[in-house]
Amino acid sequence: MPKGYWIASIDVNDPDGYKTYVAANAAAFRKYGAKFVVRGGRFELREGTSRSRNVVLEFKDYATALSCYDSAEYRTASALRQGNSVANLIIIEGYDGDQP
Repeated sequence: MPKGYWIASIDVNDPDGYKTYVAANAAAFRKYGAKFVVRGGRFELREGTSRSRNVVLEFKDYATALSCYDSAEYRTASALRQGNSVANLIIIEGYDGDQP
């Protein structure tokens, strides 16, 4: 079964306020077994547009990734993010088929 991922691009406009979101999202991420694959590391934009911070979270499957986002724990955390950042977030199913 393919894994599920959150892919987020974020501009943080209030770093102190954003820290409250980061502290609160840990409860949801622990509960749903999220693993950070990317967490704000260096990047070089080669095409398109981007925000200043990028995050990729891995979940055991797509359904779990959706459940985490829809959970009461994450709704509480997400409310803390509002006003402190602007984000694009997609939830996507991974690929576990044949490789070249």
